[in-house]
Amino acid sequence: MLHRTRLAAPLFAALVFGGTMAHAEPVAKPKAVLELFTSQGCSSCPAADALFVELAKDPGLIALTLPVTYWDYLGWKDTLAQDAFTKRQKLYAKTRGDGQIYTPQAVVNGTVHMVGSDKANLEKAVKDQAGTALPVTVSLDEAAGTLRIQLTPAAGGSDKPGGVWVVPISRLVMVPIERGENKGRSASYANVVRGMVRVGDWAGTQTTVQAPIASTKAEGADSYVVLVQADQPSKYGMIPGTILGAALAKR
Repeated sequence: MLHRTRLAAPLFAALVFGGTMAHAEPVAKPKAVLELFTSQGCSSCPAADALFVELAKDPGLIALTLPVTYWDYLGWKDTLAQDAFTKRQKLYAKTRGDGQIYTPQAVVNGTVHMVGSDKANLEKAVKDQAGTALPVTVSLDEAAGTLRIQLTPAAGGSDKPGGVWVVPISRLVMVPIERGENKGRSASYANVVRGMVRVGDWAGTQTTVQAPIASTKAEGADSYVVLVQADQPSKYGMIPGTILGAALAKR
């Protein structure tokens, strides 16, 4: 059974912590960005977690795991969860206007959502958006302590304003769960998000954004992703919309 909740939507907070990193290389344009909202305390989540481990192996996809906090009361506090991810999930529901917040929930390119273990629907969403998804090409280069992010729109690409985000990740994390609904399981998670920091703005034209290498670092992280994402003001602050471009740093 899906784990569902309806919580008030506070502002999304960008987080960043200290850590160690290596040099980044330019990467190919992905087909889609998939985000999984999951919890170690959710009995219906392990199948989705395992699916995202497999999806993360596809070089044409960027599959991210964002553990949420609202099931911590079920007997096990998620060791990877952050309030910022709970807020991001709720703000996506505000953007869509459907109020759908549950685990495991997958969001494709910041727009459509489905059950995170539903491989067929995930593949269909990626295929359906193939012609219009991620109109901004993102290239990465590191030199002299600076990350250079080059953004190149496709011909007739998106004119939606948005932000440029650096997202430190842990490529694979294994967690033994000692209590709660998944007691006795050892769960694996792919590309676990460790923080998010906005390093620049997107205005629809070719742009180069520079950020300190420190923005790519986070506790436990061993790589990072850069996202270009449309956003819009609301009474809750700036809320996330369509993901316009993305790149995963090769390690």
